[in-house]
This record gives sequence, C-alpha cells and structure tokens, in this order.
Amino acid sequence: MNPKMIIRLFIDVTMTVLMLVAMGYQMTGILAHEVVGVILLVLFIIHNILNRRWYKALLKGKFDLRRILSIMVNLLFLVSMAAVLISSIPISREVLTLIPIKNDMIFMQIHVMTSYWGFIIMAVHIGMSWGTIINAMRRMTGITGSSTVRTFLLRISAVFIVVFGVQTSFERNLGTKLVVYDPFGFLGFDESSITFIMDYLAIMGIYICGTHYAVKFIQKQKQNVQ
Repeated sequence: MNPKMIIRLFIDVTMTVLMLVAMGYQMTGILAHEVVGVILLVLFIIHNILNRRWYKALLKGKFDLRRILSIMVNLLFLVSMAAVLISSIPISREVLTLIPIKNDMIFMQIHVMTSYWGFIIMAVHIGMSWGTIINAMRRMTGITGSSTVRTFLLRISAVFIVVFGVQTSFERNLGTKLVVYDPFGFLGFDESSITFIMDYLAIMGIYICGTHYAVKFIQKQKQNVQ
C-alpha cells in the first residue's frame, strides 16, 4: 500500500480514537481532556495538509449528488471542529490559560454542542469514505476475494450496531446535547470506560452504516441512469 495512504489511515484512526476519549472528559479529567484536545488539533491540521489537493480541486469537475454531499459533510466537519477548538481556548483550565474569562458559560455550551455535532459529522465523514477504508484494509490484510458468508455476517453485525446505537442515543439523551439543552451531559458514577466506549462506538455506527449504504444507493442509481 502507498505509504502516504498508510499515514492518512493511521492519522484518521488516531483522531477517531482520541475523539472518543475526549467525549469521556468526565472520566479522564480536565487535564487529560485538554491534552487530548491539543493533540487532536495538531492531527486535524496535519490531516488537512495531507488532503490539501481536495481544497484545490473543490470547484473543479462535475458536481453530482455524491460529490455535493461529500463537500457539504467535509465543510461542516471543518466548521464544527474549528468551533470546538476555538471555544476551548477561553474555557481552558490547565493547558491554555492565557485568556481567562469569568463568564464562560456560553463558551462551554458552544464547546459541548459543537463537540457532539462534530462527533456525528465525523461519523458521517467516515461513512462517506467507508468503501475506500474497507478496500485499504483488504489490501493490508491480503483479502482480495469476496465471500457470501462474510458479507452476510458483516451486514447482520451492522444491523445489530445500528439498533444498539439508536437505543443508546435515547438512553444518553443525545438529541438534547445537540441543542445545548443539557450542556454538561450526564455520566453515571458507576459507569465503566468500556461501557462508555461501546455505547459511543455504536452511536458512530448508526451514521457510518447509514451514510455508507446511502452512498452505495446513490452510486447504484447513477449507474442505472447511465
């Protein structure tokens, strides 16, 4: 595999893992949360530098439905992450304490809300590229042929993840966190980190699976028209 592709895949996976860690700030503590945020900022900048050709070709070529959706998702992800990072500066308590602000509630609410939106948009972003990711993993593992049994098991797993993710979304009141109704969220004192990670991976799975199959449907419709 192309070394640059391996680096991109590594950075993307690392960013996804760190995003999950950042979402669990009540478990990690403020210092670890802010350090993870700084690392995410650095990786986000590197990610955009490695994908700078995408920006150069933004207004070139044909604009079919899939490309329009891809551009919208990427730009929304960029805006949400920028909002998360900018709003984190005035509320920092450990790492970035250069701009102390007394009335920082509005920044806290913006930070939390855009974090959850960024988390969901990130999952959609991954779903848009899921086919490419799977192909890259196949090349890395040497799996080239197709398997009916493997495909069936993967689809059953996808259904299970989506059902569990929808249930978890309601249990964690994810909808309220997207409108700043519950800015601080809630985490039970007896909750384990494994439970937290599994729940949020399932929530990610909703949007990854949904986006992936939506993209496949769009591509199939395009082929039928042609």
